[in-house]
Amino acid sequence: MTTIRLPYDMEEKLNAASRAQNRSKSEFVREALAQYFAQDETEKSSWEVGEPYFGKYGSGDGNLSVDYKNRLKDKIRAKRRPG
Repeated sequence: MTTIRLPYDMEEKLNAASRAQNRSKSEFVREALAQYFAQDETEKSSWEVGEPYFGKYGSGDGNLSVDYKNRLKDKIRAKRRPG
């Protein structure tokens, strides 16, 4: 058994909604929680939402983060070479 404390305005809305639908407050809250949990289970994480876009406009070179120091050194050397 679970007991909750609600702000006055929320309690009044719950009372009105349960009377309007001719259901108990417990039944009303159980259904609301079931809907919340069902939605929470089906929501995708940020990673899942963005996954199709990750690397979409990438260079195709998977070593950029590993080789960046060497690439930077090569660019600096190329600028310093007399042309």
